[in-house]
Amino acid sequence: MAEKKKVDRAEQAPTNASAAEPPAGWVPTAAAKQKATTFRWIAAVLWAVAIAGEAVGIFWLLRQRVFVGEDGTLVRDPDTGLLQEQGVTAQFPQWAFIALLVLLVVIAALSITGSVLWKKANRLDPARKSETVRFFVQNQLGAIIAIVAFLPLIILIFLNKDMDKGQKTTAGIVGIALAALAVVLGIDFNPPSVEQYTADQSAVIQLLGQDEVVWVDGGAVYHVCDQVSAIQTGSEIRTGTTAEAVEAGKIRLTLQFASELRACDLAVPENADEITEALRAIQAGQVDTLLPAPVWADPADAPIQVEEAPAE
Repeated sequence: MAEKKKVDRAEQAPTNASAAEPPAGWVPTAAAKQKATTFRWIAAVLWAVAIAGEAVGIFWLLRQRVFVGEDGTLVRDPDTGLLQEQGVTAQFPQWAFIALLVLLVVIAALSITGSVLWKKANRLDPARKSETVRFFVQNQLGAIIAIVAFLPLIILIFLNKDMDKGQKTTAGIVGIALAALAVVLGIDFNPPSVEQYTADQSAVIQLLGQDEVVWVDGGAVYHVCDQVSAIQTGSEIRTGTTAEAVEAGKIRLTLQFASELRACDLAVPENADEITEALRAIQAGQVDTLLPAPVWADPADAPIQVEEAPAE
């Protein structure tokens, strides 16, 4: 059975790069792009509500006050000539203080939920790392929004003259803690990129002769062989392109591809370790790393022949 699989794969393998499907250059599936767009719209709405909540806190809640000692006597300020009510003091009401704490929690929940959805969208439809500004903004937008949604409100809490020391300290600490949490959860420490997904796709095509991988519902990687223990979990084994695997939530090619090729009785390139290390670096974000071409012990083992592009 294994020998027949090897022969069939050789017979079906494309003979040149133009026959590989899909063409070089990873693109998300239509379904993945649509799902990513939906996630981004939901995130944008949640972030807009969070910022609107901040505005409510700044322009209404923090302006609430009650006056104590309203039976004070009228006096004239000799410097301004204006009348003042001596003995009257303004205080920040307790109900407004409690509402402020609740508002801070709500803003954090909206900000964090939006960030989670935004990062899921970026897994499905990433930016190009070569587009430096867009790549940074798109992947760190959750942290940026968290700062926008919290920082002005926290500053005005500490500047509020009507809060007593205890209220100001409590609200300030809660605000800073929630803001820090929202910012940290909004940061994507290892964002995906089109270049990373393209490198995985290129490796798959050169190793198998076509863009076809397997995966199961659990786990975060896709595989080159359906006989390995990693996917013998009882779940349905699914087959598709690398883009379809990403759509299903599998964000990279397994780095154990050499042992998987052996498990399916397929040829393993002599420089499998070099390819593995290159993929490891690229998957970690070092997309300028050279992906070595597979070196085969027998040229007939190559599932696809890809010519070097002419030098410019």
